Amino acid sequence: MIALALTAALFAQAAAAADPQSPPARAATTLSSQGQAAVLATARGPGPPQDLAGRRAFLDQAQRDGGARQQKTYPVRIEASTMAGVPVRLITPAGPPRQTRLVLLNLHGGGFNADSGSLTENIPIAALTGVPVVAVLYRLAPEHQADAALADAVAVYRELLKTHRPSEIGLYGTSAGAILGPELIERLKTLGLPEPAVLGMFAGDADLTRTGGSEIAQKSDVAAQIQLYLGRIPAGSPAASPLLGDLKGFPPTLCMTSTDDLFLSATANFCRGLDEAGVESKLVVFDGLPHAFWAYIDAPESDQAFRAMARFLKGHLGKPAR
Repeated sequence: MIALALTAALFAQAAAAADPQSPPARAATTLSSQGQAAVLATARGPGPPQDLAGRRAFLDQAQRDGGARQQKTYPVRIEASTMAGVPVRLITPAGPPRQTRLVLLNLHGGGFNADSGSLTENIPIAALTGVPVVAVLYRLAPEHQADAALADAVAVYRELLKTHRPSEIGLYGTSAGAILGPELIERLKTLGLPEPAVLGMFAGDADLTRTGGSEIAQKSDVAAQIQLYLGRIPAGSPAASPLLGDLKGFPPTLCMTSTDDLFLSATANFCRGLDEAGVESKLVVFDGLPHAFWAYIDAPESDQAFRAMARFLKGHLGKPAR
């Protein structure tokens, strides 16, 4: 599962570690032994194939393999379906159906051009919250651009509104999905649709016009990949960069990242922006772990991350409208 959540544009750290001119890879000793081993393996690993078709096939297989391993700890049922004509994965807790109207909507990671999380981001969350998860298999770049992914997310959200109150719906995503999540909230505001009860923004970015210090420190440049996703949508518009718009009215938000995540700065900046706007927000930062580690690293820290996500998401679902 080493490279499961990362695409080629996010592999600068691994490439530097593999360079003979670079110092030997090290792992923070604050991590568990499993976490240290995973960090070293990630830094030394070759990553997925460079071509898009190969990378997609690699990540699809990693999702199947990683999901199968996760299900041994987090038993769930997985079903392929469609909602409003959009393909989705339905992930529900194992056992008898629970009497709950709550639901979680996930927008997976994968650099906008692959699926690196529709299983591994969601299997633990469904099991830990006891709440069904709908993972949107939105249309991907470069074949499709930003409006397509957001249109798919809006369509599925509208469908959920037919059977759920907004207070019963939660939204979350990792990496590319953590860029799409705030953009979806902004789109819902523009459309005059009610917002979900809670947002999980996990290792993402809500300002696509600027480069954060952590991205510079990781020697990463995702601008070209983001531009392929955006197409003709201006990066400086609130539709693409919600942090540049009015964040008032955003739902309570959990922001999660790690100190070796290229989106550490962007995630923290968004959380600070929410706080400035008077929005309930919480920032959780793990030490010494790479980008979106919870989706592909088998270590106690990943389980801790999923428990923190589950507590926040479940804790804000089903409450009276604000």
